[in-house]
Amino acid sequence: MHLKFTSTFFTLFLALLATNINFAQNGEIEIVGTVIEQSGGQPVAFATVLVGDKNTQKGITGTTTLDDGTFSLKTDAQNYFIEISFIGFEKKRFDNLVPANGRIDMGQVKLNQDAQQLSEVVVEGEVSRTQFKLDKRVFNVGKDISSTGASALEVLNNVPSVNVNIEGQISLRGSQGVQVLINGKPSILTGEGGNALGTITSDMIERVEVITNPSAKYDAEGTSGIINIVIKKEEREGFNGSISLNTGSPDNHSFGLSLNRRTERFNLFSQLGAGYRELPNDVENINRNLVDGTSIASVGEEFRNEEFYNIILGTDYYINENNVLTLSGNFAYEIEDQPSQTKFEARDAANQLVSEWERTETTEATNPKYQYELQYKSDFKDHEDHDLLFSALGNFFGKDQSSDFEDVTISGNDQDAVQRTRTEFKEAEYTFKLDYTRPFSEEWTMEAGGQYVMNDVSNDYEVEDLISGLYVPDTNLTNVFEYDQKVFALYGTGAYEGEKWGIKAGVRMEQTNLNTLLKNTNEENDQNYSNLFPSAHTSYKFTDKVSMQAGYSRRVYRPDLWDLNPFFNIRNNFNIRQGNPDLQPEFTDSYEVTSIFILEKASLNASVYHRYTTDVIESINTLEDEVNISKPENIGTNKATGVEFNAKYSPLKWFTATTDLNYNRFVREGGLDTLNFDFNADRWSAKLMTKVKMPADIDFEATGNYQSSYETVQGKTSDNLFLDLGARRKILKGKGVVSLGVRDVFASRVQESEITQDTFSTYSRRQRGRFITFGFSYGFGKGEAMEYSGRRR
Repeated sequence: MHLKFTSTFFTLFLALLATNINFAQNGEIEIVGTVIEQSGGQPVAFATVLVGDKNTQKGITGTTTLDDGTFSLKTDAQNYFIEISFIGFEKKRFDNLVPANGRIDMGQVKLNQDAQQLSEVVVEGEVSRTQFKLDKRVFNVGKDISSTGASALEVLNNVPSVNVNIEGQISLRGSQGVQVLINGKPSILTGEGGNALGTITSDMIERVEVITNPSAKYDAEGTSGIINIVIKKEEREGFNGSISLNTGSPDNHSFGLSLNRRTERFNLFSQLGAGYRELPNDVENINRNLVDGTSIASVGEEFRNEEFYNIILGTDYYINENNVLTLSGNFAYEIEDQPSQTKFEARDAANQLVSEWERTETTEATNPKYQYELQYKSDFKDHEDHDLLFSALGNFFGKDQSSDFEDVTISGNDQDAVQRTRTEFKEAEYTFKLDYTRPFSEEWTMEAGGQYVMNDVSNDYEVEDLISGLYVPDTNLTNVFEYDQKVFALYGTGAYEGEKWGIKAGVRMEQTNLNTLLKNTNEENDQNYSNLFPSAHTSYKFTDKVSMQAGYSRRVYRPDLWDLNPFFNIRNNFNIRQGNPDLQPEFTDSYEVTSIFILEKASLNASVYHRYTTDVIESINTLEDEVNISKPENIGTNKATGVEFNAKYSPLKWFTATTDLNYNRFVREGGLDTLNFDFNADRWSAKLMTKVKMPADIDFEATGNYQSSYETVQGKTSDNLFLDLGARRKILKGKGVVSLGVRDVFASRVQESEITQDTFSTYSRRQRGRFITFGFSYGFGKGEAMEYSGRRR
């Protein structure tokens, strides 16, 4: 009896135990823990915690860690494993975990950095490559060695189709009518003759978009197209940052710090920068009067020394998963010092020295720059590309400059003189933009929007001469120039993009109101005009490796402040440039056909293009009292037809070559007063870049550039050949990079031009010389290498 009872009790106990076990297995289990770094013990935010099925090895459920590294999730799985991972760290997998009271507490899970994975991320992120889209080419800026630590101007010089000359002037396929944007919008950093672009370093640039035939969605400004520089805005989850230090000769020293903090609702980003650089320039000029045989020659060294400070602060606020509000601000401050010494010689008809003197300049200037933006983006739930974007952008640039000039006679006729100039410059620009994109299906998309741009400028310029111990204003050179331009635009486009064929067409209407005023003399110029700017693009994909594109757009170049302002800098008072307030805008019709080939170890594309421009603006030189005066004028039409070839070839894992060839033939027709400027000419350029991976984890790069000589409306510009070299090595498990660059290795980048007319000739030569740079950069945060841009929202 007792044995039977015991047996019955034991059987009931086993049944209850089995029931309890089965209940636990079929019930919900809570899994908790904290993920930290093995070295340092810092919490790892946004690490992935995956619960997977052992049989299928596929994920069942998962979550990500919070800012403090903690996580919590629930599962009712029975046969499972847990895997914890984060980019740049070794994965950890846990099997056969036993719950206690329906809960698994994993405690602290320590992740080790994965050096191999970090290296792979760096390699993936460092490749600069070109992507082709329906209406533009996208050059993704990696870590090109010759660009490391360089400015945006030097990065642009490595972009296919783009050239930047020694003066910082940007040209696209040989034409300087280019509109440069930053993040798709006008910026104070692109409006000062290109110099301010030097405050943007290559580490800050994510990609460069080259748009040779922009669609109607884009601003119609820029006769040869648009270059859009897209700045990185780190969105890696958690806390991330990078630091860079650069030094060089001539003096070129800078420090940069980028910080980013990402939470579920906020993305806080900031960039800080400071530096000092010297830009020496050897200059030579000769003015010859062919009527009486006299000449004025000058040779000297000019400097543009800059101390600069930048700060960018901004935040993205994710209202919800479909709406984002962004507020950002940028402040830059430059302190300029421009010393120069120029030696002059005046000679008579027999080439005998008549007078010799030296002109010394001392210039100081401060340049405050502000930019602020409010942007709202709404993504509609029905389609990922259905969105509405509104932005309000404000820019301000100021310059407070004073210059002192002293001429001291060395021999011959007395040339002693003292002058001083004062400049107070203020510019404010406001841009309001609304863009709406609506996909009707996977193939059909509509775009519509509007833009309003207000540009208000005041330039107070004064020249004074020291006479009998007193400074007396030169009324012929002193005035206040005011410039007020407003442009209102509306656009609409429609696009179809199928599996093989795509087409996009649209039209843009722009209304321009321009007013300029010379206050002292009350000379006023008003221009009001409306224009339509149609565009059309098409592409056809023959195979995955062969496709073609064709495009047309109409563009405008509106004379800017520096084209219109009749006053000038008298640094060299025998070679001056002045504006023309009567200039009219020039218009261009642009056509292009491009073929694209993707091969196993190479990619190449060839383009044929044609541009027809009316009311062409050219600088026309005249000689008055031995002074060479350059002034922009509308002089007629220009027809340019060209071919372009770009190729990239990687026959070996350690070797890559990239080439860029461009040739165009142009026909000029026009004149000014009694001068005839009809002529035909051609020009071409070539660029070859080679990259070699060497032992000891060293990367080496060489970039050669050649720009042919070409005829101008009055003379000729010489050819140009120069070479850049660079070397780089990754250190500190791939999170740090040291680099060495030499630009213009042989100091052969010389800008020479000569003008020959019936009554006079001029010769000009400018050279910057060799630049050597050394840089170090380091990325910190959740173990990601600096070159890796991270996951995007």
